[in-house]
Amino acid sequence: MTRDEAEKRVDELSGLLRKYQYEYYILSRPTVPDSEYDRLFDELLRLEKNYPDLVKPDSPSKRIGSDLSQELPEVHHTIPVLSLEKAYSYEDILDWINKTDRKTEHSCSFVLEEKIDGSSIVLYYENGILIRAVTRGNGEVGNDVTGNVKTIKTVPLKLTKPVNIAVRGEIYLPKNRFNEINKQMEVPYANPRNLASGTLRRVKSIEVALVPLNIFVYEGFFEHEFLTHVEILDELTVLGFRLNPHIGFFSDSEKRKEVKEKHPYWSVGNIKDIAEYLERKKEERKSLEYEIDGIVVKVNEIPQRGVLGYTGHHPRWAIAYKFEAPEGATTVKDISVQVGRTGRITPVARVEPVEISGSTISNVTLHNQDYVDMLELAVGDRVAVSKRGDVIPAVERVLEKNEMGNTTWKMPNTCPSCGGRLTKIGAHHFCTNNLCPAQVRGRLLFFVARGQMDIESLGPETIDVLIEKGWISNVSDLYTFNPELLLELPGFGEKKVKLIKEGIERSKNQPFRIVLKSLGIPEIGPKVIELLTEAGYTDIDSLFELADRGDYSGLLKIHGIGDKTAMTVVEELKKPEIRLLVEKLKKAGLKFSEKEGEEKTEKALPQIFAGQTWCVTGSFENFKPRELAMEEVKKRGGRVTSNVTSKTTHLLAGTGAGSKLDKAVSLKVKIVKEDEFLTLLHG
Repeated sequence: MTRDEAEKRVDELSGLLRKYQYEYYILSRPTVPDSEYDRLFDELLRLEKNYPDLVKPDSPSKRIGSDLSQELPEVHHTIPVLSLEKAYSYEDILDWINKTDRKTEHSCSFVLEEKIDGSSIVLYYENGILIRAVTRGNGEVGNDVTGNVKTIKTVPLKLTKPVNIAVRGEIYLPKNRFNEINKQMEVPYANPRNLASGTLRRVKSIEVALVPLNIFVYEGFFEHEFLTHVEILDELTVLGFRLNPHIGFFSDSEKRKEVKEKHPYWSVGNIKDIAEYLERKKEERKSLEYEIDGIVVKVNEIPQRGVLGYTGHHPRWAIAYKFEAPEGATTVKDISVQVGRTGRITPVARVEPVEISGSTISNVTLHNQDYVDMLELAVGDRVAVSKRGDVIPAVERVLEKNEMGNTTWKMPNTCPSCGGRLTKIGAHHFCTNNLCPAQVRGRLLFFVARGQMDIESLGPETIDVLIEKGWISNVSDLYTFNPELLLELPGFGEKKVKLIKEGIERSKNQPFRIVLKSLGIPEIGPKVIELLTEAGYTDIDSLFELADRGDYSGLLKIHGIGDKTAMTVVEELKKPEIRLLVEKLKKAGLKFSEKEGEEKTEKALPQIFAGQTWCVTGSFENFKPRELAMEEVKKRGGRVTSNVTSKTTHLLAGTGAGSKLDKAVSLKVKIVKEDEFLTLLHG
């Protein structure tokens, strides 16, 4: 067989095997016997062994994995990978639906999906080929587990269309297979989720291939926008993805009929029918082949999602209804309060240790005084404790009142840390003393932590020593105190002090976005910072000017920022203590502008983009936010525009590119991908 003949046969075999895999694993309707599939698969393996250059990224042979060790590097997500707001009763869901309708001034329809209790994954495709599979991680950075995910037979390596798309899904292990595998484990896993997650992080993909992992996908991020979530689900099905068939659609409009005709196996009803649906799902949970821990409720209309936007933690257009969590009974020994870095006071119950879902619980959150009052909780009471979301311990109800005569616990009038009077704001109590020691410590620990300024050499113990000695009382003091003073204390040698000094100095190189996030200003988290910088607020002075103008409407024009976030951002940036802190950190050399530190190099750069007009769309691996890419264009002589017009010469297109890409194609504007752009910059 010649090489050309081999190439033609490899393409033919790959196409057949992908078809048979889709029929078997996605449709559950195989059209050929296993022996025929195995014969074709073995033939493909022989050809690829003889002609290694014919092995393609989407080859069906990738399903068997490799025995070579692989790294699982950290990579940045290019789409929002956020958590979900949670509810624990139908009343909570109904309140959320009513609030959603009020905010959007629209009677929304809702899609309900089972919340699979597995390992979250994001699949990235370019031209229809799976190029990267990344764990959720912290929502911003995850581990690249592409080689392992390619062994999962229900994950398409090549889509039916050559599209660029990011897809969120949940990888899980069926309950019956979990029990079989767990019996053979030297150290058994607590549940299928842990085994699935642990398997994905193995360094040899051939080991992953031996575990029968499966996947359901539930969200797609396309280059063009859809009008509804139902349309997104339909397109994902067309592309070859495996979706959970147990989907609910609820609306008080005539959309129900159309959806029911197209999806006869879905549960379709009015909004009032959601209560019955949730109860039914609770009962069906036990008979499913996989674990679920709740139901996700999503706004169906995509334009209304845009109106609702995001917080730094979760989208406002979705909520997770969590099933009753595993419980245990215990006794409340004491109730104390914790002071957060923002001054928020949280009561915490100290309980007799109780084991729930493999964890020993001894401290349980009580949220606020209203929650305690609702429970009528007192020290000495016998209570039911659950792990809400199977993670956060909470007191659910009082089982038996104490016999000591203790009455319902009441919040103290003063802060346990500074002695200042507490103020109730909304449902929570706050210590409003900005110099409260607990708040000072909380702000310092937040500022130096990984994910913020990342000063590794300044751990909690060192921070406590610096506070106790009176050397620091504010984050700006970290840049003015003399670390050499620590040499006089036990446990601080020259090497450790040197690391502290280097860590502090290195933190001055952190970009503006990280510095702003590290200040811990309410509502100004990573997502909001990205939205602000993309909207042109690329330095602290422009944000202060916006706050001084009280420009709430300007913020509300930014897609993804809602009323609460806009109001909080403006009010927080007006505070004198924030202005003073920023001024001190500026003097210390921290960056408060995206452009800071770049001016010196601009003139030396070749003006390769002179005479060109660039626009940008989508998300990028190396430019977060994407405006940083446009800054590179301007430094090299190019012009930048926010919209594609007849005068636009180049469009830099990343993952999730929108309508700008379609317009650029129609106007015959040159489309530039990120790797090509990087070549231009460094060429």
